[in-house]
Amino acid sequence: MSKTLQYLYDPLCGWCYGAMPALAKLQGVAGLTLELLPTGLFAGQGARAMDADFANFAWSNDQRIATQTGQDFSEAYRRLVLADRQQRFDSGPATLALSAVAATAPAREYDALKAIQLARYVEGRDVTSAASLVAILHALGLSDAAALLAHPEPALVSLNKARTRQAQELLQAFAARGVPTLLLESAGQRSVLNSSALFANPAALIEQLAAA
Repeated sequence: MSKTLQYLYDPLCGWCYGAMPALAKLQGVAGLTLELLPTGLFAGQGARAMDADFANFAWSNDQRIATQTGQDFSEAYRRLVLADRQQRFDSGPATLALSAVAATAPAREYDALKAIQLARYVEGRDVTSAASLVAILHALGLSDAAALLAHPEPALVSLNKARTRQAQELLQAFAARGVPTLLLESAGQRSVLNSSALFANPAALIEQLAAA
C-alpha cells in the first residue's frame, strides 16, 4: 500500500537542518512518497532583524541541535551570518527558491533544501540574498529554477503562496506546533507523527513507516 509522508519545514529552521540525515533515510523507504512543504514560518511577518539577543539565542539553540543530531553549525556561520546585523532572519527568499525548484524539478527539492542549509550553516553564506540562492541552484544543475528565481514571475509567486498556505492550513488543522512536522497519509487517513523521532530514533521511525 502506498503512503505519503508530508514534511512541513522552513529552510531557516535549525531543527529542520538537524533532521536532514533522517530525512535522507526516509527517502529510501519502499512504498513511501516524501512530499516537502515549506511553511513560510520565518517569512513575511515571521521574519525579524538579526540583533545580538536573537543571534545569541539562535547560537545557543543551534549548539543543542548539533549535540543531538551531529549536524555542523560552523564558526563561519556564527561570524558571517549571526553576527551580520544587515542580514535579516528571513526565510522568504529561500522559500521562493525552493518553490522555483518545485515548479521545474520537483524531485530535486530535497537536494536544493540541503544545499541551501549547508550554504548557511556550514559555509556561512547569505541565503537571504537572491543572487546567492541563484548561484546555489546553478551549482546543483538546476538552471531552470535558477532562471525562474532570478526573474520571478507571478506564476512562481502564486505557487509559493499556495504551497505555504497549504502547509499552514495543515499545521492548523492538526494543531501542530512549529516545524519540522510530519504528516502520514495512509489508507485515506492522515495523522501526525512524533517528529522528535527524527532526532532521537530515526531507525524506529523508519520501521514505523514501513509497517504502517
